[in-house]
Amino acid sequence: MTRHYNFCAGPAALPVAVLERARNELVDYQGRGLSVMEMSHRSDEFVAIAEQAEADFRALLNVPEHYRVLFLQGGASMQFAMLPMNLLGQGGSGNFIQTGIWGKKALSEARRLGYACHVAGSSEPNGHTAVPGLDTLDISRDAAYLHYTSNETIGGLEFDYVPHVSRPDGKQVPLVCDMSSNILSKPMRVEDFGVIYAGAQKNIGPAGLTLVMVRDDLLGRAQSDIPSLFDYQQLAEAGSMVNTPPTYAWYLAGLVFQWLRDDIGGLEAMDAINQRKADKLYGAIDRSDFYSNPIAKANRSRMNVPFVLADAALDKVFLEEADQAGLLNLKGHRSVGGMRASLYNAVPEEAVDALVAFMADFEQRRG
Repeated sequence: MTRHYNFCAGPAALPVAVLERARNELVDYQGRGLSVMEMSHRSDEFVAIAEQAEADFRALLNVPEHYRVLFLQGGASMQFAMLPMNLLGQGGSGNFIQTGIWGKKALSEARRLGYACHVAGSSEPNGHTAVPGLDTLDISRDAAYLHYTSNETIGGLEFDYVPHVSRPDGKQVPLVCDMSSNILSKPMRVEDFGVIYAGAQKNIGPAGLTLVMVRDDLLGRAQSDIPSLFDYQQLAEAGSMVNTPPTYAWYLAGLVFQWLRDDIGGLEAMDAINQRKADKLYGAIDRSDFYSNPIAKANRSRMNVPFVLADAALDKVFLEEADQAGLLNLKGHRSVGGMRASLYNAVPEEAVDALVAFMADFEQRRG
């Protein structure tokens, strides 16, 4: 078996140690004579798996006790609807910082459902190459929350600050953050936020699972007529099991949390590895006249690195040769083109070394 280097933006690389353990436990989980995929979500075995996964996740991020951790379905995109349903049930408006495609989708979905929305800031004027400054944000008088995307996967734009804001009357506005692309990539303060959500298929586990952290005081604000499966309070009270949850994805996420804790050494160690990976790739791009990255250096994503070739006519051959070299999924998103290397936690440092060496060789031969 040959494992190639996978730079896909999602579903993304998973740690080999996790895949191997899951393979070994696939048919017979710890001598129980069945697979996790076949277990009842109410069984003692699966409840233990779920509780351990949540405990490990809480420990990695130091999640305070007054936050609920929900293991849900529907992807981060379902949260675009669930958030306003849960947080605007008592009125007010959702405020949004729009820094790319995913932030735009979150705003569009809230508007489509008829909720009051306000654009507090946007990077559109600069072509989504730098996040708007904190002092430029315009918060509405009725702001119920401020939503932003900490890392835009497609454009490779990452916030370099946490946008703590207040309404004109001085009341602190709860922060809601889509952290799908950079959660667990470094330590963070959960208590800075009211709600954090993240699709699993980048740094947590396989597609089909979404993690949501909700501060207790934001529960119970939903409008009364939303479906029970959309109600954070009902989901929290039921331990994320209002219906059958994505059990196997939950189990795999738990294995990833254990890998981060035991094999990597926690988020501080993961942070250092991710910084080295990003520094190597951006360094190679910046030293070259053949490759370029359009993002302001302060806002360059460590997880998603878009770059273009000086001659776009070489894009196809670059991708073909990269694929032959075992460097997979480097094609940029269809909306922006070019190349994109996603350097999530499970992408090893040697993968970046191999990519940098390939880029240098390609430039020498084709530049």
